[in-house]
Parts: sequence; structure tokens; C-alpha cells
Amino acid sequence: MKKIGLLLLLCLSTAAIAQQVGQAPTTSADRAAVDEAANQDAPEGTFPNAASFPIERVQMPTKADLYCAGFLSKERQTDSAFVSGGLQTPTTAKFADGDMIYLAGKGYEAGQQYKIIRELRDINEFEMFAGQHSLLKAAGHPYGEIALVRIVDTRHKLAIARISFSCDAVNPGDLVAPYVEKQPIAFHPPLRFDRFIPPTGKLSGRILLTKDFDAQVGSGAKVYINVGSNQGVKVGDYFRAVRFYTADLHDPVDSLSFKAAIAEDTQARQPSIDPKFGTKNNGVTIHVADLPRRSVGEMVIIGTTPTTATGMIVFAMEEVHLGDGVEMDEQQ
Repeated sequence: MKKIGLLLLLCLSTAAIAQQVGQAPTTSADRAAVDEAANQDAPEGTFPNAASFPIERVQMPTKADLYCAGFLSKERQTDSAFVSGGLQTPTTAKFADGDMIYLAGKGYEAGQQYKIIRELRDINEFEMFAGQHSLLKAAGHPYGEIALVRIVDTRHKLAIARISFSCDAVNPGDLVAPYVEKQPIAFHPPLRFDRFIPPTGKLSGRILLTKDFDAQVGSGAKVYINVGSNQGVKVGDYFRAVRFYTADLHDPVDSLSFKAAIAEDTQARQPSIDPKFGTKNNGVTIHVADLPRRSVGEMVIIGTTPTTATGMIVFAMEEVHLGDGVEMDEQQ
């Protein structure tokens, strides 16, 4: 009988706790209460709510995120040290954790760590946004960070190393670079994300490329932007990804939606979106340039070069696109 009473008490306690925490607002009164709470310390001219000021819960970078992110570098990495093969050469051309590989080059010492990198090329030569190729040419070359290795034997013409951590398979011809310990990123508590913040005048740039050459990415993805340490960017800085609706207007695919009919059949006067000669309807004219800029995500900087930075998307409201703008977010 005591056990039954104890079990009943435990169930009632659990139910009470569940009612107090962890539940999303389900009624209009609950949502109004949440919106009212969010309105504290609101920017002037706003009434924050769960839609325009969602709570930003950040995904923190792991070791793999930090050491496998890749980078853009204006300075071409030297090919004086490279991977010549491995223990199973020639029957195996790809090597991973625990494998023994052979490194050409000079100056190796037993016990030293190095990183394996790879100069990359995008086999899809199509520009994902106007001017991408010229901006990339000015920013530098893309490199992948492939693995970490430790030298175990230097008695031969080629040094022998063991792969201690791999991000991708190591290939003959990959380059050897000095190992630099990556700075960990401090924990980021949940914050309110201003989805429609106007331009602030802070340092800004653009997403030029992403790891694996994806065109659209989400949380956890790595992106490369065209501002770096020369502009004061440092590891741990936060940038918001932003997009104007004019970017959709100039996109060859997304712009088709602007040409589709938007009016309701019962509207007496049908609106027009940036009409050209002879295409204006009898209703109001909507100008795409007047639509507010929207913030689509947040990134933390996990690596820098003098002219570029590598960021990790830690929060996304929608897909982040190549060509999206970035603006330093100092609220962090």
C-alpha cells in the first residue's frame, strides 16, 4: 500500500512539473503572456513577440567543427610537404584514423603534430550569385582541413606519420601544414534574435563559399566570408546572416515567384509588383526594395585569415544562401 501511495505521489509531482516547465504556449492567452515577457527592453519602435523576436538557442562548435572547417586563403599554401602514400600503397589510395602514411618534405621531428590540408576546386563552375567568381578570386583559394597526424618515424627519406584524427579520407598529394591548436568557443546562452533589425553600420561582408560547395545551408554548416583579421574579425565573434528581398528579385529562379499572380480573384483592384511598361494592374504598386531586410541566421567565427573568416552557422530561421550578407552582431 505504501508503494502504491509513493508511486501516486511521484506521478502527481511529475505532472505538476510538466505543467510548469518545458511546455509551449497553446492558448492565445499563453502566447500573449510570452509576447509580453519578450517586450521587456525592446528596441524602440517594436513590440517583440515569438515570431519577430524568437529565442536563439545556439549550437556550439565541437572539435570536429573546429578542426574540419576549412578556410579561404589569399596566400597559396606551399606544396613542399605532401602525402606520398601509405602503408597499403598502391592497393589503397585513401587513409583514415589510425592509418600510417608517408610524408615528403623536410624538418619533421618524431612526436610532432601536423595537419593535412587540400587545395580545392568547385567542379560546378556556375555562379551561384552575380559576381561570385570575381569576389572569390579577390578573397583567395579554398582549402579543406582533412586530418591531424603525428610523426612516428624520421629515419627514412620520407617521414612516417599516424593519422590521429580525420575529417575526411587522406589522399596522396594532400598537403602538410603546421599544426595550430584551435581556440575553443565560449558557451553562448539563449538570446532574443531580432529578425528584422535594420542595418546597423557595423562591419559587414558577404558569404562567398561554403564547405562542400553547397548553395544553401543550415545549422552546423561552415561558410567563408570576405572579411578577416585585417578588419578586426577574431575567433568567437558573431555575425548575423541577412538578406534583402531584392536578392530574390535578381535570382533567376526565385524571381519567377514575383511574376506569378498574387491577387485574390475577388479583389477589385489588383496589385502589381515592380511593374514594367504595360504590365501594371489597376491596384497599388508594391516595390520590392521597400520590403524590410530580414535576418536568416547567426554564425560564430571559428577561424580567420587576414582577408577572410570561416564561420559556423549556429542558428538558422531558414536556409542560409551563398551571397547572403553578413553583419557583425555585437549583442553577443
